[in-house]
Amino acid sequence: MMFRRHIASKGRALAVVAVSFCLMNSAFAAEYRYAVVPVSTIYPGEMITEARVREVEVTNPNLAPGYAQSVQEVVGFVTKRTLVAGRTIPVGSLQEPFAVTRGSTVRLVAKAGSMTISASGTPLADAIVGDVIRVRNLDSGVTVSGTVMADGSVEVIHR
Repeated sequence: MMFRRHIASKGRALAVVAVSFCLMNSAFAAEYRYAVVPVSTIYPGEMITEARVREVEVTNPNLAPGYAQSVQEVVGFVTKRTLVAGRTIPVGSLQEPFAVTRGSTVRLVAKAGSMTISASGTPLADAIVGDVIRVRNLDSGVTVSGTVMADGSVEVIHR
C-alpha cells in the first residue's frame, strides 16, 4: 500500500506541474510574434516593396532570432541574397539601396586644397554610400578609385 500512495502522490505532483506549465504557456500565448515573409521569390539586388512581402504570425517557438518582424523594417531595402517565398527574412540579408549603379554616369570630384576638379565617369560596380569603388573617367579612360557620396557623386582618393 505504501508503494501505491507514493506513486499516486508523484502522479498528483506531475499533474500540478503540467497544469502550471499550460497556464504559463497560455500567458505567453497572448504575446504574438510576427515575421515578414516574401510573397514570391526575391533575387539579390532587387528592391523590397510593400507588395512583395507580408507579415505572418510566428507559430514555431524555436525560430532563431534575427528575422524581420514588421514590413516597415524591410521596405526600401535591397536584398544581398535570394529570399524564398514563405520563409522569414534575415535582417542581415538586407542592405541600403545602391547610390550608384554599374554602367551609369556619375560625377567624379577631385579636391586638392581649395581647388576642385570635376569630370564624368562610369562606376565599374554597384555601391552604397561610403563604399570605395573603381570608376572609369569617360574623357580620359583612366580608372580611379573613390568613395561614393550621399549625393551620388564619387570623391576621388588621392595617392
